[in-house]
Amino acid sequence: QVQLVESGGGLVQPGGSLRLSCAASGSILSINAMGWYRQAPGKQRELVAVISRGGTINYSDSVKGRSTISRDNAKNTVYLQMNSLEPEDTAVYYCKAAEVVTKTAGYFEVWGQGTLVTVSS
Repeated sequence: QVQLVESGGGLVQPGGSLRLSCAASGSILSINAMGWYRQAPGKQRELVAVISRGGTINYSDSVKGRSTISRDNAKNTVYLQMNSLEPEDTAVYYCKAAEVVTKTAGYFEVWGQGTLVTVSS
């Protein structure tokens, strides 16, 4: 069984910064892409940023220039540094791991439980 555990969410003032972390566990041999998605109240879940195992990165236009995604393949962990946060960034942020291979199984995608980010004064 593969689990993703996010951390780092919380309340931050507009203009502030947060760093989200997501650690995958479960006898993992490899993970292809890891990414961050978010879902604001009343809206659909949307991509924030994704990084491949080789380091190819894509950002949504809404966070490009304000956020940095990175990963540590040895730790099966992905990070999202968010700067210049705006109230519109308020959402539950979810981590996703795609094409996960473990010692006993393979998974197309695995989602974390989400971490709430609230940007408010």
